[in-house]
Amino acid sequence: MSLCDPFSRRINYLRISVTDRCNLRCVYCMPEEGVTLKRHEEILSLEEIEAFTRVAVSMGINKVRITGGEPLVRKGITTLVSRLSLINGITDLTMTTNGILLAQYAHELKAAGLHRINVSLDSVDPERFREITRIGDISLVLAGIDAAQEAGLLPIKLNCVITKSASEPHAVAVAEYARQRGFEIRYIRQMDLCSGSFWVVQGGEGGNCSRCNKLRLTSTGGLRPCLFSDVEYDIRALGYEEAIKVSVECKPERGTISKSGSFNGIGG
Repeated sequence: MSLCDPFSRRINYLRISVTDRCNLRCVYCMPEEGVTLKRHEEILSLEEIEAFTRVAVSMGINKVRITGGEPLVRKGITTLVSRLSLINGITDLTMTTNGILLAQYAHELKAAGLHRINVSLDSVDPERFREITRIGDISLVLAGIDAAQEAGLLPIKLNCVITKSASEPHAVAVAEYARQRGFEIRYIRQMDLCSGSFWVVQGGEGGNCSRCNKLRLTSTGGLRPCLFSDVEYDIRALGYEEAIKVSVECKPERGTISKSGSFNGIGG
């Protein structure tokens, strides 16, 4: 079975936000004081995430990415990875993390069945990294990347947020670090949901509406056919299969704006 939207795009990629919580306060994502967090009962349980993913895979999804917030702050995250890894039909099971807790979890994640990992890394300079994240310690992230490499979570891809250009000094330094270590790098220009400002990811396919193959499941159970849209379907209210069908049927040709979304809840 396969999923195809009204613009003949095959939809085979599900991004799952497992939490709206994060242990950093990056300036382009969150205010310094943080955000109002969802109540525990609003957040999808591990069982709900697994059950929904099984239905999605039976309908044609074969690529699954776990996101947040920061997914490694979610209690039971390796249990979830283990459960998802057992779903027949997932050919690519990945995670995006800020790396702060990665040294602690890398080997456990690999043993649970995670295939590979993306790490957000906007600078390798300790002072600049702390400026961007407000509270982050770059040494923890670098240790996490080392652990991921040792565990075999390969290929490691680095997500580097830029203001306008990949030639910005800190982006160049991250690229050199990636080159020395044999990692891939993706440059993500700063986006704004409310104004609809987004660009194609350099080194990836994100932001290329003509080739978009994604659905996004929020931490509270909203299924979004597009990051830059307020259209969202409640999987608890509609049922899993119906929510997937209507999300694919109503997927827009391209993104516009989103007044109701936030990166920490949708997962970017």
